[in-house]
Amino acid sequence: MAGLAFAACSPTASPNQSPQVQPPVSASPALGATFPITLLDDEGTSVAIRERPQRIASLSPANTETVYALGAGDRLVGGTSSDDYPTEAAALPDVANFDSVLMEQLVAADPDLVLAAGNGLNKPADIARIRDLGIPVLVLYPEDVPGVLADIELIGQAIGEADAADAMTSAMQARIDDISAATAAVPQPRTFYEIAVDSSIWGPTDESFTSDMVTLAGGEPITTGSTTASNISLEALVEADPEVIVLGDSNYGMTAEQVAARPGWDVMSAVKTGALRPVDDTIVTRPGPRLADGLAALAMAIHPDLVLPSAAPR
Repeated sequence: MAGLAFAACSPTASPNQSPQVQPPVSASPALGATFPITLLDDEGTSVAIRERPQRIASLSPANTETVYALGAGDRLVGGTSSDDYPTEAAALPDVANFDSVLMEQLVAADPDLVLAAGNGLNKPADIARIRDLGIPVLVLYPEDVPGVLADIELIGQAIGEADAADAMTSAMQARIDDISAATAAVPQPRTFYEIAVDSSIWGPTDESFTSDMVTLAGGEPITTGSTTASNISLEALVEADPEVIVLGDSNYGMTAEQVAARPGWDVMSAVKTGALRPVDDTIVTRPGPRLADGLAALAMAIHPDLVLPSAAPR
């Protein structure tokens, strides 16, 4: 489970944790504020950044992707072992993996800003150690879709690319609005987003980022019944009777045939009708610049016959 969570940087894929997210606030009211600047991260920590960062280290794939999308990829001096987009991100020196920060490599990269992931995706002890070295660390963990857009803007402010971030989030919001308007006009089937199934069944927690995505994509989300625990019992899932099961774990080899063959699953409406649909979990659950693409993919998984507005050319 830890590897899946880190690969997508998915807020729902880390069980038994509940983030306390506060909206990012800049100490300067101007979007394009000059440095020095003090920002409030998603854990409520005040982060002072003296100068426009020239050596940025990212501790999550979402943060890496965002920095590239903001046109600052040439300032990244370290990334993660799971970085896969854009393609050049894979060549960054690894300063983190799914388990921990590679502290020796991080120090050698000599960053002047570290972009970390909250809710335990990066260990709090590692973040504290980096700060003890005098390196500013901005921790990001959005709890819903608006939080993703706010965090892109927060990263933009932190790295001196606020205008680019504002333009990006405006375009993303416009497309998200178009997709949610299209899905609002169709029935909302009971939908279970399968994160993983091993000895437990893992799905979205209540009021979570992924459940928010399912709602915007035109589904009635089936959640675990908890804001903290990401597992749901088979009995509870059968009782909820999903009409659609979206296979977020299809990237990791799960197939509709395997789901249909599971003992006890054949009584669910989604299995009876064959509404077991794969989706690219990375773009759905990675809180970064491709989120609108992920929402479109999720909407089409829930509503295969839906006609969506075309994305604006990039």
